[in-house]
Amino acid sequence: MNYFKSILPLMAAAILCSPAHAQKKLFTMAEATNGMSTTLVPKGIKGAVWQPGTDILWQVEKKNNLEQWTLTNYAEKAGSSVVEQGTYPEGEKVTSIPNIKWLNKDIAYFINGKNIIEGHLNNNKFDWSRLATLPENAENITVDKSERIAYTVENNLWLIDKDKKAVKVTNETDKAIVCGRAVHRDEFGIDRGIFFSPKGNLVAYYRMDQTMVKDYPVVKWDVVPARADMVKYPMAGGASHEVTLRVFDPATGNTVVLKTGEKHKDHYLTCVTWSPDEKYIYVGILSREQNHLLLNKYNAKTGEKVNTLFEENDNKYVHPSHPLMFVPGVDNEFIWWSERDGFAHLYLYNTDGKLIRQITKGSWVVNEIAGYDKAAGKVILTAAKESPLEKHIYAVSLDNEKIERVDKGAGMHSAVCSEDGKYALDVYNAAGVPKNTYVRTTDGTKEIELMKSPDPLADYDRPEVRNVTIKAADGVTDLYGKLILPLHFDSTKKYPVIVYLYNGPNVQLLHNSFPESGNLWYEYMAQHGYIIFTMDGRGSWNRGTAFEQATFRKLGEVEMDDQLKGVEYLKKLKYVDAARMGVHGWSFGGFMTTSLMLKHQGVFKCAVAGGPVMDWSMYEVMYTERYMDTPEENPEGYKKSCLLDKVKNLQGKLMLIHGTSDDVVVWQHSIDFIKKSVDEGVQVDYFVYPGHEHNVRGKDRVHLMQKITNYFDDYLK
Repeated sequence: MNYFKSILPLMAAAILCSPAHAQKKLFTMAEATNGMSTTLVPKGIKGAVWQPGTDILWQVEKKNNLEQWTLTNYAEKAGSSVVEQGTYPEGEKVTSIPNIKWLNKDIAYFINGKNIIEGHLNNNKFDWSRLATLPENAENITVDKSERIAYTVENNLWLIDKDKKAVKVTNETDKAIVCGRAVHRDEFGIDRGIFFSPKGNLVAYYRMDQTMVKDYPVVKWDVVPARADMVKYPMAGGASHEVTLRVFDPATGNTVVLKTGEKHKDHYLTCVTWSPDEKYIYVGILSREQNHLLLNKYNAKTGEKVNTLFEENDNKYVHPSHPLMFVPGVDNEFIWWSERDGFAHLYLYNTDGKLIRQITKGSWVVNEIAGYDKAAGKVILTAAKESPLEKHIYAVSLDNEKIERVDKGAGMHSAVCSEDGKYALDVYNAAGVPKNTYVRTTDGTKEIELMKSPDPLADYDRPEVRNVTIKAADGVTDLYGKLILPLHFDSTKKYPVIVYLYNGPNVQLLHNSFPESGNLWYEYMAQHGYIIFTMDGRGSWNRGTAFEQATFRKLGEVEMDDQLKGVEYLKKLKYVDAARMGVHGWSFGGFMTTSLMLKHQGVFKCAVAGGPVMDWSMYEVMYTERYMDTPEENPEGYKKSCLLDKVKNLQGKLMLIHGTSDDVVVWQHSIDFIKKSVDEGVQVDYFVYPGHEHNVRGKDRVHLMQKITNYFDDYLK
């Protein structure tokens, strides 16, 4: 054997394996699926919260193996100090410093199991006591700064008053009548059903009568025999529930019903807001058709309607999603959100219903109100002003609409403001920026860097991501997409492609964010030889009403036209193997995936559709009728979008996946599709996740993504 011939390969291998040339890792399926929320989450500030009435930011730090609260006072430039954890009530097991919420400047609380623990801050130490112990089945727990506590047990509302006695506010014996919970299936920005007045003297709550809504069975498979739990599921065109808003006075025990109208009981009650003086409640009354909104004012003591401040109409739909924001210190002026000029903007009104001025303007969308600088008279907000792909922080004057950007750096910024609005905690990420955390003055004069996260993906061999812009099917509108190329990409080769899509209302997939791909599963697939393409077509969110409403009364038509423009773009790339293209999506994306396979045969060789809508007449009233009207009003639109009568068109391989406990897109959608497949002699692959609802979460999601991956490997590799 020649010595030099034998030793040189060994030397080369040793060099490649040395620390300086260590080979980067590939993602495991678990990392690709859940890593960004577990082992690979970027480092950030833990438990950050502003103390009311101060410019002090609290955060949790770990030093010498012990967690502690660290306070930084930005107003007094006093630097950082530490607050002792204090002694918890006897028998209270608290394993680490909790995320606290503040009732006022000196009192905070947290929920530990069903115990509500209150802490009084004295000399940088908390004195803890047990404020209340709730029943094991208590839900919708709401703690007010008055120290009153409201919660629900099953379908009734309870209140713990200042004397710490629990009072049953409602006594509904019919389980179909529900009090104190979110209503209208959480549409219209509704995320709660309990509304304390500003001083905590009164509590308003939703009462939802579902007796007229048909029962729908959701089967529990973890018991023997299996049990059908009946839920109320109002389907498009069918009977919807009837909601009222009630006000309970703990001092008198009296309840008042707001007279929101008897003529059309199935309208929607949105934007519930107390007046600062607790005398009135403002409610948005949205017609069931969702094209007419009244902003009404009601007397909280009598329930009588005081007046209608204004109306909003749209020939397609009005989509109110935000309560009023009263201008701090000005009890007769409030900020109202509206899309009346084609984009979500802010408007200043007085309580007589007079429009004072439009606060924000332009071909861009306001995303959130983060705070208010009372001294400067400025609203602090986030918006997609620079680009639909980014979100930035701005300060806008109520007096002259002058808008100034507060943050720095490209990407997706969030803002949490101090109570006085002088400071904002700015946490952002972008391509190449895992997470940066700053405190900024909202006048833009000062910034304090708190943390820059190291790259948690630095040790991984990651694919190239290319941002692309193509024209929509209208030939005018720009659409934004991402192309994730295979690892060690070779443009002379041809690769299989997976198109991942959603393209439904209220969702945007594409951002300038970390990771650049938008999803580590995309990168996992690219590491294993796939091109991944994803794009937001018309109908998706954050581009204004014309962009979103392009799909009105014809869900699945315009969106597919746009996605097919994406396919055209892909086919022009010499390294794309057009004979090996797959498509995948979930929920609305599952509907889109199945639609593409049935209506545009031969484009995709295989597909995986999760939780898909197959017939919009079987989907919930609020969402479906907003975008499609009722089946009676729009029979042609429902017929075109229905997939159950198009099963025979299937070419290629299709796998459907559904959670058996799905109460959003009920299981019947895919079951009916399977029945049609049998009737038509069409072969379809199918898999269910017992006990899972609309999304498969937790450790089982790794199983899900492996199954999807295997399917593409079987038919595209």
